[in-house]
Amino acid sequence: MERKTQIARKTEETDIKIELNIDGSGIHEIKTSIAFFDHLLTQIAIHGSFDVNLRADGDLEIDNHHLIEDTAIVLGKAFKKVLGDKQGINRVGHCFFPMDESLAFVAVDLSSRPYFSKEIEWVNPFLGSKEENLIPVDLLEHFLYSFAVQAELTLHIRVLYGQNNHHIAEAIFKALGKALDSASRIDPKRKSTIPSSKGLL
Repeated sequence: MERKTQIARKTEETDIKIELNIDGSGIHEIKTSIAFFDHLLTQIAIHGSFDVNLRADGDLEIDNHHLIEDTAIVLGKAFKKVLGDKQGINRVGHCFFPMDESLAFVAVDLSSRPYFSKEIEWVNPFLGSKEENLIPVDLLEHFLYSFAVQAELTLHIRVLYGQNNHHIAEAIFKALGKALDSASRIDPKRKSTIPSSKGLL
């Protein structure tokens, strides 16, 4: 059975719709009007082998905070919903991902216990090179935190080294896709069991 879902969220600040299939092949169509953000979300889809159709509109005339934060909320809720009771999943996944001179490590536990830990040393306070695409690095970290909270997963990120913000961010998002893919895959040995000594996640 395919594990897929659709979620929509509309507020006075943003209007976001997502279709997510975690048993996909990386087919994606992502449009948020923030090109660099689209680029990073694309890495999750491709390297996680997730089919993602995402449309996000927001009050970019103010800044990009609401749109990026609310996208994290919707994406996290979609992952939580599509995983259901988590029967048969691996539960834990991790990945070291090199991006040129940068190396990122990401570990996830689909534990139903939200937690976010990070060790990231950015080169400068913004991501992107075009003014309309600039993303403050603290906002990108907030996206990752909000995603972990809404998906109800434990997320650890460590950047071992890097000299370029673009490469650091891309390594993180590629590693996140790989780690989520590994954690959410069905383990044929588990069949319909819950991967926890508690019997519940």
